[in-house]
Amino acid sequence: MNVLTDNFHTYAQGFLGTLELTVYSSVLALLLGFLMASFRVAPVGSLRIFGTAWVTVLRNTPLTLLFFAVLLGLPRFGLVLPFQVFAVLALGCYTSAFVCEALRSGINTVPRGQGEAARSLGMTFGQTLQLVILPQAFRSVIPPVGSTLIALAKNSAIAGAFSVTELLGTYRTLSELGYNIVWTFVWIAVGYLVITLAISALFNLMERTWGVAR
Repeated sequence: MNVLTDNFHTYAQGFLGTLELTVYSSVLALLLGFLMASFRVAPVGSLRIFGTAWVTVLRNTPLTLLFFAVLLGLPRFGLVLPFQVFAVLALGCYTSAFVCEALRSGINTVPRGQGEAARSLGMTFGQTLQLVILPQAFRSVIPPVGSTLIALAKNSAIAGAFSVTELLGTYRTLSELGYNIVWTFVWIAVGYLVITLAISALFNLMERTWGVAR
């Protein structure tokens, strides 16, 4: 227990760092995922191609490689930002590909006739998607999107290797101070457990409120 009490400030900094990465990256992933899912079902061919390329490339690229590309590649093009912002970009973009596919699978569960009926009433593609398709699709994709964001929280541990303050990185500081490595990792695991259980509880609540009855 003294590992936690003696180093509570260090753990708290790492925990808050992971929490910030998770929240900001989740928002970015949801926004980009929604946009790419819209592109993938759009009637415009160029948008479908762009959305497909986005998902294909990011889903088949190792996250660590994407971190290297963002944190070390973008500054070479004159884009210099704090490492935490680069980490959010890498995590958010990577996870958006999985959110996109979850949303697209939900969109595909909505009967095609509903979209055709909306268009027959004079609604545009954007209006049909926003007012008819997505509200129904959203109800069926709550569990997979929740699982994707839980994976994002755990993937944020990679950011510690790139000078970003996060929970897993606290083990280096405590190891140098001579603390028991086993208990160091036990409390790190507890921190991740708190975050992932909070996300799970939130999405369970959303599923009970809006989810499809099974």
